Amino acid sequence: MNRTSNCIRNLYLLGLVCSLLGVEPTATRADEPAQQVQARVDLVGKPVPTLSDLVKTDCLGKQWKWSELSGSKATVVAFLGTQCPLAKQYTPRLVELNKKYADQGVVFLAVDPNVQDSLQEMAAHAKRFQLEMPFLKDPDQSFADLLGITRTPEVCLIDAQNVIRYRGRIDDQYGIGFAREKPTQRELIQAIDALLADREIPTLQTQAAGCLIGRNRSAVESVNSADSITYSQHISHILQQRCVACHRQGDIGPMDLSNYDDAAAWADMIVEVTQNKTMPPWHATDEHAKFSNDRRLNDKELDLIEQWVQQGKRRGDPSLDAKPIAYNSGWLLPQNPDIVVPMSDKPYNVPKTGVVNYQYFRADLNNQKELWVKGMEIIPGAREVVHHVLVFVRDKNSRKRDLGGARSFLVGYVPGTRAEMMPQGYAKRIPANSELIFQVHYTPNGTAQKDLSKVGFILADAKDITHEVKTTSAVSVNFRIPPGASNHRVTASLPEKLPDCELLSFSPHMHVRGKSFRYSLIYPDRKREVVLDIPNYDFNWQTEYRLETPMLLPAGSRVYCEAAFDNSEANLNNPDPKAWVSWGDQTFEEMMIGYFHYAEKVRQ
Repeated sequence: MNRTSNCIRNLYLLGLVCSLLGVEPTATRADEPAQQVQARVDLVGKPVPTLSDLVKTDCLGKQWKWSELSGSKATVVAFLGTQCPLAKQYTPRLVELNKKYADQGVVFLAVDPNVQDSLQEMAAHAKRFQLEMPFLKDPDQSFADLLGITRTPEVCLIDAQNVIRYRGRIDDQYGIGFAREKPTQRELIQAIDALLADREIPTLQTQAAGCLIGRNRSAVESVNSADSITYSQHISHILQQRCVACHRQGDIGPMDLSNYDDAAAWADMIVEVTQNKTMPPWHATDEHAKFSNDRRLNDKELDLIEQWVQQGKRRGDPSLDAKPIAYNSGWLLPQNPDIVVPMSDKPYNVPKTGVVNYQYFRADLNNQKELWVKGMEIIPGAREVVHHVLVFVRDKNSRKRDLGGARSFLVGYVPGTRAEMMPQGYAKRIPANSELIFQVHYTPNGTAQKDLSKVGFILADAKDITHEVKTTSAVSVNFRIPPGASNHRVTASLPEKLPDCELLSFSPHMHVRGKSFRYSLIYPDRKREVVLDIPNYDFNWQTEYRLETPMLLPAGSRVYCEAAFDNSEANLNNPDPKAWVSWGDQTFEEMMIGYFHYAEKVRQ
């Protein structure tokens, strides 16, 4: 049984209850007493007299006093982290607001309270986002604690009498796991405008989503050395196996967890996202088949992480550190590809903000003969903004747009995907005279970027192939989801019966209204068996669920898929709860596709 502390368990249950009620819990640290939480709440509407004594240094080494920082009418203090994804998304918004209110007596300043963010990283962040405001370092978190700040990004509006008039999020456009096309609530702007007009501020406090502040923590002296949990002996091994594939320099994860200093600095956040099962991302239940790429932490691993943080994040003997997994800076395939195909002849310009509709790119393979492919990998050109890439094959003489006429799915990239070679004798076939269609989903992160993603293929000799790997799908295109429907059910069945084959893996696909997905097998004797159940589908993690052991299916078997969509206001990703929604390529439309991958013996 998981020995989760009462504090963490109660916080997790509070989050569940609040999500069911449609509200958010107040942010707390795992070890923070309830009276401190209440003290933070009580700060709003009261003066902070010690602000006048504040002295902080910015990322360029200049020392500032509060009297030099504060505005004649108001001051907005924005707490940021250089590695926090939401802080990156909101920094351009702060730049815009700083310009908007510059001549109205409102001053903006940024503060970085994270122990893991260096002055050099802060300076780079300021330059990258053209942050023309003081960017202060708060290494002991004294400024954050003074204002009751726990996360980045979080803002505080302070009037000329040093009274906190508003604290919380900037607006509701971005959050954990969702991004709206535009905000529906603009609490910071409303608070500033009300203050300047001498009106009552409509909202005094909101919950800020984002990253917990990285704090120092001293070791607990009373812990028996025999019971001590250390990074070296315990935590480094968990992180290497479960997290570092994404959370390392140059990959999709927003922070580097491959070393002690960064892991210790992010420890509170690690506890939060692992205890609430946000990370590592995995959405299938364990009631049915077992999967080789199941990322979930077990109870022992969860307990070790929590105890390590509670004991003060001890370093331990560095000689016991987990051996780093060797990652190729280029391809993860065991050898360089035989063929590399870029998505286009020029990069795509990804804007710094906003919602980008799916982009489609055509690439000619120039193959006069069929190809057998035993290894495939997609390399995103701009990892920070490429959410996923799907590559399909079709006849290059097709005149249809986007995915029209595409025969089959070849390979996909989502955060955390690991390239794998197919078993000996297994390969996918690409017909002669084919072209590739790249479907790319971009998620802007605050800076304009250029992307030129590519796919690489390792070829196999046709005479060595014993099994052809195929991808097909159960699809429903004739559905209409009513406005406000919270659990609209759609089903689909593979129209043809399968031959004798080996079932290998599943790749469900829906858009932002997707709620749940389930695969079942219907055998020739009409027996039905659920093989994959995803009760909480997440558009942000389009996982391929790879069976630990391939399933032998008799000829005549069929695949049946059931999906549910949430078109209600409770779905934070929903672009328009009042719209009727039908099939379409764009994110504001929907899809219901149950991709699956199987292998069929090749007749010699």
